[in-house]
Amino acid sequence: MQVSIACTEHNLKSRNGEDRLLSKQSSTAPNVVNAARAKFRTVAIIARSLGTFTPQHHISLKESTAKQTGMKYRNLGKSGLRVSCLGLGTWVTFGGQISDEVAERLMTIAYESGVNLFDTAEVYAAGKAEVILGSIIKKKGWRRSSLVITTKLYWGGKAETERGLSRKHIIEEIVRAMTHVINQGMAMYWGTSRWSAMEIMEAYSVARQFNMIPPVCEQAEYHLFQREKVEVQLPELYHKIGVGAMTWSPLACGIISGKYGNGVPERSRASLKCYQWLKERIVSEEGRKQQNKLKDLTPIAERLGCTLPQLAVAWCLRNEGVSSVLLGSSTPEQLIENLGAIQVLPKMTSHVVNEIDNILRNKPYSKKDYRS
Repeated sequence: MQVSIACTEHNLKSRNGEDRLLSKQSSTAPNVVNAARAKFRTVAIIARSLGTFTPQHHISLKESTAKQTGMKYRNLGKSGLRVSCLGLGTWVTFGGQISDEVAERLMTIAYESGVNLFDTAEVYAAGKAEVILGSIIKKKGWRRSSLVITTKLYWGGKAETERGLSRKHIIEEIVRAMTHVINQGMAMYWGTSRWSAMEIMEAYSVARQFNMIPPVCEQAEYHLFQREKVEVQLPELYHKIGVGAMTWSPLACGIISGKYGNGVPERSRASLKCYQWLKERIVSEEGRKQQNKLKDLTPIAERLGCTLPQLAVAWCLRNEGVSSVLLGSSTPEQLIENLGAIQVLPKMTSHVVNEIDNILRNKPYSKKDYRS
């Protein structure tokens, strides 16, 4: 099943050395406009094939493999698409932090563990991440129909026509363009990333008004220290219009892994030149408070027989509104550890969740909570 893939042949370049998931769209009519002038921050998740290939040997996801690892599958929002509750992301790693060989190893581990969702973006590693992802799938001979590939669009090549969401690049009128892409058979579904609830509702309203296809999911950051959107805004959208949550950064760019408890180690993500903002976040006063909270959470993880990262990923999975959690790993060992969160999920009782909330003290409240 194809959820999304964008151009892989452009010479893509990110701004300031890091991926930019921000794009812009007008807040007025659906017929609008030049993305460079528009106001909305958006990323359209669209779909097309990673390329045509005919592998000699078809290797399908084996049900027994998924059962052995305990992988769970959930509907993406209220669509009929079934995705693994854990996916593999390629941000920072593919084409950048790790070699192609390690990337292949990571994808193999994920695939053999029952993962069917792989996430990328046209801007990751200036386009290399998409190419590497497609090359691995072709080399391994995995059936394309057994995989769900997601990507994000906006920051593309250097030319004016290679960036933004214009129809020339891919999208000008996002809802209309996505409907066209799906009607042409190049995609099955489309979604958003980093849109506000208001923007998603507007896209849905436009789709209904003009008999077009609405988005089915929103990609949002979600972890122990980032909760408001996924826990308050998106559940309401899910119940009203069926938009599900596909979340990323469950370890807060590695902050929750514990590796930054005593500063910033060499060769860690925060030590990279283009991630100075992450280093500043870690060494800030708020960053130190977060590290103290992680120390308080460690006994809970030990009692449950898991690591702190596994606890953090399972905590994300325990949210029934989350369709899939995207993992970002730089080593096979790290990926295997994070996939082990599946085994921790049954242990995330209401008592354990309340214990965690009492330590974090950042649980967001909806209007319904205040009324009650």
